[in-house]
Amino acid sequence: MIPSLQKTYDVSATRATRHRVLRNTYWLLALSMVPTVFGAWIGLQMALPIFAGGMGVLLFLAIAFGFIFAIEKTKNSAAGVPILLGFTFFMGLWLTPLLRYTLHFSNGGTLIMTAFAGTAAVFATMATIATVSKRDFSGMGSWLFAGAVVVILAGLANIFLHLPALMLVVSVLAMVIFSGFILFDVNRIVNGGETNYISATLAIYLDIYNVFTSMLQLLGIGF
Repeated sequence: MIPSLQKTYDVSATRATRHRVLRNTYWLLALSMVPTVFGAWIGLQMALPIFAGGMGVLLFLAIAFGFIFAIEKTKNSAAGVPILLGFTFFMGLWLTPLLRYTLHFSNGGTLIMTAFAGTAAVFATMATIATVSKRDFSGMGSWLFAGAVVVILAGLANIFLHLPALMLVVSVLAMVIFSGFILFDVNRIVNGGETNYISATLAIYLDIYNVFTSMLQLLGIGF
């Protein structure tokens, strides 16, 4: 094959692969929202007293990281998708305390829908920028990771400190940082840095989940 034609073919094949990974990621991401909503509904209907206090959070982290480890181990097999969906169901259950607290407000349902719409808007904006822009946002990774570590440590500390001001700061920072992670993770797919759609879905799902919970907490503080 003529070298120029071979190069054109290779570029086209690479673009097709990246487009397929992005498309499959978006489809699986949409599907993952179903068990999340179902898990949250089950938690509210059964009034599950789950994950209360510091020990509850440690239990949550152990289960969550166990799921994440299992997803990464099975991402290239048929078991990857069911385990991912099981994880999103579990994350729906974890929403129960926050949703229950929000629903105590007279406009709790409106706050939840506002947070959902706001999260969808953030995702659409960041995903569009990551897809359309010619820039490579991979340099953001180290800064975003450092910010996420700070947010997680501050959030864990506030479980014991119960400082409203610290909760406000953590929520704002988390919303900003994980919005940035959406941009970073989608851009990685577009640029070929992530070729497994299950891993890509897991990363973007966690970004969206954290943006939603942070936004809902901020709305709850505001009311």
